[in-house]
Amino acid sequence: MNKIVSKEHFSEHVVKFVVEAPMIARSRRPGHFVIVRAGEGGERIPLTIADADAGRGTITLIVQEVGVSTRKICALEPGECLTDVVGPLGQATHIEKVGTVVCCGGGVGVAPLLPIIKAMKQAGNRVVSILAARTADLVILADEVSKWSDEVVIMTDDGSLGKKGLVTAGVEEVIGREKVDLVVTIGPAVMMKFVSLTTAAHNVPTMCSLNTIMVDGTGMCGACRVTVDGRTRFVCIDGPEFDAHKVDFDEMMMRLKSYN
Repeated sequence: MNKIVSKEHFSEHVVKFVVEAPMIARSRRPGHFVIVRAGEGGERIPLTIADADAGRGTITLIVQEVGVSTRKICALEPGECLTDVVGPLGQATHIEKVGTVVCCGGGVGVAPLLPIIKAMKQAGNRVVSILAARTADLVILADEVSKWSDEVVIMTDDGSLGKKGLVTAGVEEVIGREKVDLVVTIGPAVMMKFVSLTTAAHNVPTMCSLNTIMVDGTGMCGACRVTVDGRTRFVCIDGPEFDAHKVDFDEMMMRLKSYN
């Protein structure tokens, strides 16, 4: 059992939890995720670790309410417990100094992007962060991202915050004015697909963090399989990060519809 230390609503359906998990807090690295359950027999939900405090023994999780299981998690209050928090899982992000890194986050994809932004900046890179959402109310963690970025560009579909337009417009703008050495994109699959198409046209290396359906999170079930460079890979153990230019996003999006 893992006790919830604090809870904060970012919006009606997006909640930030700080959860006791001392061993995970000590060993987690950017890119790692956990699988959580609320209640015995509950569905296993994969969540990327947005932050960790090894001293306090806590990790930060961002949960978007999209179905029965996530509603159950989002209804929990400080002092209550998650039944299981298993991790850290997956492969950690490869962090190195490459020059200018553009980090693109869509919606709750900003949560797993934040530790990568921080690590890239600490490695000595120039970091330009592009945060995208449908409307201003859905932009999260902007202050935290600003702390670790040289520049933050906010794009909203309706123009209610920052610039009006899609994330790809922000990517084009940055690539058009300066040399970009790496793009990192995390968010809805369709967003990552079009960021990848945009960067491929400019020959800019691009890394994406995939958010496929998962069940066990240890490579046993195969539910999270994706095609990367013509090969079947498992997001839970081979990822979640891959070369975006080699991912079959159309196949991935088709598989994501299986629960619709």
